[in-house]
Amino acid sequence: MKGIRLVPDETSIKFIRYGKFSLLASSIAMLVSIGLFFAFNLNYGIDFRGGTLIEIRDKSGEADIGDLRVKIGGLGLGEVQIQEFGGPSDVLIRIEQQPGGEETQQKAVSAVKGALADTVDYRRVEVVGPTVSGELKTSGAIAVFVAIFAVLLYIWFRFEWQFSIGAVAALVHDVVLTIGIFCALQLEFSLSIIAAILTIVGYSLNDTVVVFDRVRENLRKYKKMPLPELLDLSINETLSRTILTSFTTLIALGSLYILGGEVIRGFTFAMIWGVLVGTYSSIFIAAPLLLQLGVRRDWSGLGGAKVKDPSERKEKRSPPGGAVERPIPGE
Repeated sequence: MKGIRLVPDETSIKFIRYGKFSLLASSIAMLVSIGLFFAFNLNYGIDFRGGTLIEIRDKSGEADIGDLRVKIGGLGLGEVQIQEFGGPSDVLIRIEQQPGGEETQQKAVSAVKGALADTVDYRRVEVVGPTVSGELKTSGAIAVFVAIFAVLLYIWFRFEWQFSIGAVAALVHDVVLTIGIFCALQLEFSLSIIAAILTIVGYSLNDTVVVFDRVRENLRKYKKMPLPELLDLSINETLSRTILTSFTTLIALGSLYILGGEVIRGFTFAMIWGVLVGTYSSIFIAAPLLLQLGVRRDWSGLGGAKVKDPSERKEKRSPPGGAVERPIPGE
C-alpha cells in the first residue's frame, strides 16, 4: 500500500533550468533584507532593549485600554505600550528602560501598581536591565552563528565541501530573509524569535539533507547522466515528501498562529515564514549551487546498489546466424 503522495511519481519539473534566476532573485532579496536592517533595524523587545513588562487581567471582565493609557501615561515613565493580550480582559503593558538602574525600574512598577490599585490582577512582571539585555543580544547572535558553523562541519564530513557550502548558503538565506521580514514589518524581535530562527535552521537543514541524500544516491546510479538532469531527477523524487512535510507543518503552525494567542504569535509567524523560505531554499538555492560548484561524480566506492546508467543501456538483437548483444548505434 502506497502512502500519501501529493506529487505524481512521473513528475519531471526542470528546477535547475531556473537555478540562475532563483540565485539572482535570492541574492537581491538578501541585499534588500540587509539594507532594511541598517535602515530601520529590528524592533527589539524588552528582552534586548531592557525595560519592564507587566501582564494584567482586569477584574471587571473587559479592560478599558483608553482608560489604562490615561492612568499610566500620566506617570511620566517615558514610552509606554499598552495592548490587549489574548482575551478582552488581558492586557500587556511595556515600559521603556528607566534611567537609574534596576531600582528605578522597580519604582516604575510600583507606580503602575499604585495607579491601577486593586482593579486588576497581576499575572506577570518582568524587569530586564541594560546589561542583561546586551548579553542576551550577544548570546542570541552567537547561538545562530554557532548553529550554522556546526551545520557546515556536519555536511562537510557527511558529504563533501560542495554540499556543505550549498547547505550553509541555504541556511544563511533563510536567516537573513527572516530578519528582513521582521525589519520590514517592524514586528517585535524577542528571545522567542531567536528560538524560532534556530528551529528554522534545523527544519531547513533536514529538508536540504533529504535532497542531498537522493543526489548522492543518483550519483552512484547514473554516472554518465548530465548533472543538471540528475539534480532535477533528485529534486522531483523527493518533491512529494518535501511538499507533504511543509504542508502538514504549516497546518499546525497556522492553527497556533490563529488560536495560540499573542504570547506565541511572533514565534509562530517566524516559523511559518521560515518553513516557506526553507522549502524554497532547499530546492532553488542548495541544489543549483551544487551545479555551480561541481561535485564528485564517482561515488561507487561508497556502497549502494550498482545500477547501469540509462546511457549505457544495450538492446538485444537476434540477426540471422545467432543471437548477438551489441549496443544501439548512437547510444
